[in-house]
Amino acid sequence: MYFCFCMKKVYFDSAATTKLRPEVIDCMTQALKTEYGNPSSTHAFGRSAKSLIETARKEIAEILNVTAAEIIFTSGGTEADNLALNSSVRDLGVKRIITSKIEHHAVLHTVHALEKHHNITVEYVDLDGCGHVTLDSLETLLAESDQKTLVSLMHVNNEVGNVLDITAVGHLCKKYDALFHSDTVQSVGHYKLDLQETLVDFLAVAAHKFHGPKGIGFAFVRKNSGLRPLIYGGEQERGLRAGTEPVHNIAGMNEALRVSYQNLDKEKAYVTDLKKYFKETIKKAIPTISFNGGCDDLERSTYTLLNVCLPMSSEKGMMLLFQLDLKGIACSKGSACQSGATGGSHVLNEFLSAEDLAKPSLRFSFSSFNTKEEIDYVVASLKELCEA
Repeated sequence: MYFCFCMKKVYFDSAATTKLRPEVIDCMTQALKTEYGNPSSTHAFGRSAKSLIETARKEIAEILNVTAAEIIFTSGGTEADNLALNSSVRDLGVKRIITSKIEHHAVLHTVHALEKHHNITVEYVDLDGCGHVTLDSLETLLAESDQKTLVSLMHVNNEVGNVLDITAVGHLCKKYDALFHSDTVQSVGHYKLDLQETLVDFLAVAAHKFHGPKGIGFAFVRKNSGLRPLIYGGEQERGLRAGTEPVHNIAGMNEALRVSYQNLDKEKAYVTDLKKYFKETIKKAIPTISFNGGCDDLERSTYTLLNVCLPMSSEKGMMLLFQLDLKGIACSKGSACQSGATGGSHVLNEFLSAEDLAKPSLRFSFSSFNTKEEIDYVVASLKELCEA
């Protein structure tokens, strides 16, 4: 006798990484089959691979309204963040960095290292009660020193989804002659960005956040920036990033970004509706639940995630992710990069009360691959666990 145990599987962790689009898999498979030449080789195989890379660079640049030379392919968002921050200090004379305490650790850990090893002054903008950056605080900090300054503030927070007005920040940085870097890992592919209107000097992007492959991303580096490479070797990537390019990954990223923007309005409306439905359904099922940060504010938070604080003791909460995993439900307590950490979320620590910090918080992040039926299953499961 054979038994089949078919556990339902529900994926609500797209802020950690997204499912590959079928079109992207097809594109990458084709590139792996046919574009195996080294892009730096001068023979026909190499020229064909190089052509694919440069076509991708041009098409990505057109989406962001920049020049192709300003797109530098990297291994992902972390490398792009490091390139901008480290090279700005080393090459551009930056002596002071203004950031927030709820940035991704790719930024915070890099800033801490620069503070320790290069005597950089680091200052933090004030946050409001929901974790939003206060622009008045930023302007005050910009105005009080004439040191060469870099502002590093993320566009969309990866844990609570707060959206920064990067256009306003860009104008403030321009007013005070400061450089502006933004980690846009959670926003590119989900929001339209015109970098002729948004005065940002450096961006970091990761393909796996918009249904592309892991291990590939890009940095936007404003032309004539003066940056030099972090990784030395060959002259790939305009001399700013040595190493043989992963042709199939670049092709996959380009396809993922193209399809994301081609379907942006339709998919944004669909996912926004999912978020609203999740918010309303879980509030009815668990009335004492609360929403962290500004994630329940549809005007000031991304449409792609909700971060909830559950009415449950910390003792019960310790096993919550495991219990959800047994039910086939994937979500997270915060950034996937911090899954092994024991100190809790550095983001929530900045604005939640001690009482709420003692309760378990979960991040549910959505994509166009999700359904309302999946939400019903997750909410029912959470209700059962809260009442157990």
